[in-house]
Amino acid sequence: MNEDGTGLLTIGELARLTGVPVKTIRSWSDQDLLPPAARTPAGYRLYGPDAPARLEIVRSLRELGVGLTAIRSVLHRERTVAETAEQWADALDAQIRTLRLQSAVLRSVAARGSAAEELPYMTELARLSARERRRIITDFVEDALDGVDAPAYRSGLLAATPDLPDDPTPEQIGAWIELAALVREPELRAALRRLAEYSARTAPPAGEPDAKSEPYAPEERHAPGASHTTTEPRTAAAPDPAMQEQAAQEQAAQGQAAARVAELMRVRGEAAVAAGIAPDSPAAEPVIAELVAAWLPTQTGTADPPTEDNPAARARLLEQLETAAEPVVERYWQLLCTVTGRPAPPRWDTAGAWTTAALRAHPRPYGLDRSAFDGTDPDRVLRAYEQVTRDVAALVAAVRPEDLALPTPCAGWSVRQLLDHMVWENLMATSIAEDAPRDDHTADHLGDDHRAAFDDSVRAALAAFTGSGMLRRTYGPYEAPGAMIVQQVVVELLAHGWDLARATGAPTGLAPEAAEETLAAARRIYGAAPRTEGSSFAPERPTPPGASATDRLAAFLGRDPA
Repeated sequence: MNEDGTGLLTIGELARLTGVPVKTIRSWSDQDLLPPAARTPAGYRLYGPDAPARLEIVRSLRELGVGLTAIRSVLHRERTVAETAEQWADALDAQIRTLRLQSAVLRSVAARGSAAEELPYMTELARLSARERRRIITDFVEDALDGVDAPAYRSGLLAATPDLPDDPTPEQIGAWIELAALVREPELRAALRRLAEYSARTAPPAGEPDAKSEPYAPEERHAPGASHTTTEPRTAAAPDPAMQEQAAQEQAAQGQAAARVAELMRVRGEAAVAAGIAPDSPAAEPVIAELVAAWLPTQTGTADPPTEDNPAARARLLEQLETAAEPVVERYWQLLCTVTGRPAPPRWDTAGAWTTAALRAHPRPYGLDRSAFDGTDPDRVLRAYEQVTRDVAALVAAVRPEDLALPTPCAGWSVRQLLDHMVWENLMATSIAEDAPRDDHTADHLGDDHRAAFDDSVRAALAAFTGSGMLRRTYGPYEAPGAMIVQQVVVELLAHGWDLARATGAPTGLAPEAAEETLAAARRIYGAAPRTEGSSFAPERPTPPGASATDRLAAFLGRDPA
């Protein structure tokens, strides 16, 4: 209150009382938000006792982003505070969405390393309506599948539309921008066309009921290979509601069965990898037999469906898995899931690689001889590992940097690739012993010092074998002995040590104390396994008279010791 006792405040006093700058009060007064109650004879503004409260209302609304015109409507009682708050909240939401859109585009540009010329196109993509986004996917699908008689597969693709939510996250917008770029790639079009052609090729003849089904959109499939067609009417007869209902129920049941089989394949494949079961070892056969038995009922609606586990059935399952193994298609569905906010399906790469390799190695069923699991003395296995790694480590230590590029007898690998694989064998066995199986097979495990990498991997493996009880435990659903898994590592290291010796010109008679029993173990473990395209080993080769046990091991595993 000013000193003349009138109860009026000067603009300076009002500023000191409220903390609002004089310049701001004057501006709001000029815009009729805070009219003065009177003026002094000299023309200076005076404000009444209600001015501080009114000023606080104006300041609060401004801090919330409300415009001056809207504040004036509230103060003049033309609109309520609630009405104005709702209006401005909506406006702020729209502004936030715009800012998120701008942020997502900028982050996508930064992540993709986009050129300046791409920026307008990416911005336009982010601003498209839902209808425009669907049109991009529809045109892409129709073009990719043009001329392919696969209506069910086409319908599944078209049903999965990139519907962004009303308030998309930057990740969703970025996924949409990447998806829109991906559908322009010829690689994706070709991959989807191959899948559609497979669907058309395996559909039942016209007029036959299609009991096999796929009621889910393709991105909801847990793993490839269980189903590729959907129930579709193949006659011109008018639909019968009762028959349609029955078909829908059968379709749902078949789809659920296919999803269970796909999940079983994923679980069993990942468990086999975790247990260190080599795809071409005897321990893989019962896993494959279980998967084939579960998969057979899902094929009843296909052309010429298999009814029992035999070479033809395994060949068909392998074909399904290989057909579905399209990384670019998997990326397509991952992006669609991100855009729409659906949970992404579990990754199939680890289980898929193991299962396809096991099917190639075991093209026909055979009874598992569990004697392959027997006769493995943990103590002797540990001594064999120590003796083999001692001699192989000496070979590794003699490898010069210029030797790393030399070719080896093993699968076209260079010396460096061979050494990296040997280190990986040790690391993988260590991780199995520690119940934390690794999945970084394609990483570089050698680094800049191949000698240290190999020595460190051996020390870690020995510590894990003795400290975890692995040598006396069992692993996997078929209880493969841990000692046998370690013995597989011994076989691998001795065989690859032979490869390294041949590549570098060193003597091949490695670990003579352990070589004979390692050869016997290899014959016991791998003797019944087919020597096929998917096997790690070629057919056995002859050995010259007087060959060492290591040379004979190499010949048994398909190397030429001559």
